Amino acid sequence: MSRLYPLILESIHEGVFTVDEQFRITSFNQEAEAISGTSRDQAIGKRCYEVFRASICQTECALKQTLRTGRPLRDVRIDVLNAQMQTVPISVSTAVLKDPSGRLVGGVEIFRDISDVESLRHELDGQRGAADLVGAGPAMRALARILPDVAACDATVLIQGPSGTGKELVARAVHELSPRRSRPFVRVNCAALPDTLLESELFGYVKGAFTDARRDKPGRFLQADGGTLLLDEIGDVSPAFQAKLLRVLQEGEVQPLGSTRTLRPDVRVIAATNRDLTALVRKGQFREDLYYRIRVIPLTLPPLRERREDIPLLVEHFVKRYAAKTGKPVREVSPEALRALLEYDFPGNIRELENAIQRAFAMCHAPRIEVGCLPEEIAQRSDSRGLSPRVPEPAAQDLGPEAAALVEALQTHRWNRDETAQALGIGRSTLWRRMKRLGLMSRKS
Repeated sequence: MSRLYPLILESIHEGVFTVDEQFRITSFNQEAEAISGTSRDQAIGKRCYEVFRASICQTECALKQTLRTGRPLRDVRIDVLNAQMQTVPISVSTAVLKDPSGRLVGGVEIFRDISDVESLRHELDGQRGAADLVGAGPAMRALARILPDVAACDATVLIQGPSGTGKELVARAVHELSPRRSRPFVRVNCAALPDTLLESELFGYVKGAFTDARRDKPGRFLQADGGTLLLDEIGDVSPAFQAKLLRVLQEGEVQPLGSTRTLRPDVRVIAATNRDLTALVRKGQFREDLYYRIRVIPLTLPPLRERREDIPLLVEHFVKRYAAKTGKPVREVSPEALRALLEYDFPGNIRELENAIQRAFAMCHAPRIEVGCLPEEIAQRSDSRGLSPRVPEPAAQDLGPEAAALVEALQTHRWNRDETAQALGIGRSTLWRRMKRLGLMSRKS
């Protein structure tokens, strides 16, 4: 019977892994590989929190609770980051493992991906969650490694990067991975309001504070109590208001306009900007003390042109999003269209890429997106590079973004699987499984 256990584990359509008493992974089934994006070879021997990167791994770990109390847990909902830097919502159940004599030898965790349910909920709510934060290149992998640790603490975070790179999504990811995830996430666009309105928006006011103040209004700091406040475009705040904001951040106290009372909301602050704050500090346009107050943990997002390896994953993500949203039977992008997207510089970054896919869905009446469905500036760039408007080989007709990107990586490395796997940051067995699933095993260079 024991010989059947591996076969049984592989036939289960849920992720299953086991750990020893030191939380080192001792077994890892195929569905666990698929959900985590980590191969069995890479996972076994590592501690589970090194594979499933979530802030609760260090604080409220379900498996740790089970090993400590001996009681199983059922359907605990958590977020983890997979190897492709995607936030994956999962439902977790845990139990202890004992040998025949009853001695504790470790634990088992069974988990399932509930992304479809969460995506539907976000669509219905009109929300953009951390699941939109997609990428597998070096920059996003580095961010993935530190994001759970950033989320687990309460230090102020400064996110810098050009417009459209996903700064708000990173802020949401920090919030959703943190112990504050059940409390509000509140965003304020600091560039959209003059000082007087920004002050009342952030700090609130009491009835009679000014002519139109007919009732008390809590500010965004109070609205975010227990949760996270994103001060977006903080680089556009005036020097006069910077002094007021610094005082609030230093003292942790908020005084509504027209009130003599001070309030102490429990808020984790994240700031974001597309401006170079270091340069603004040198020019005297941004207070140095405020800069270092908000820059406890700095995160930088590069423009999309510097992380082109993430484009196929982003394209696939947006195709799935708009297929679900529009109901159109569009499921893939042609190799030529994907190549055109890879050649384009995207001055508007990820936001421009999403707009391009959204436009393609409006223009496309076929099962896949062709070059002609893309915005003119991208299609023209394709023509100027001499890209053929036709599919170059019949076998490529069924390739989606993931397969086309994989073929390109394999061709770059002369179909050497070891070199390709290393370049993609995945295990050789994971590469083999992807090639098999995408029908690339018989392809030749």
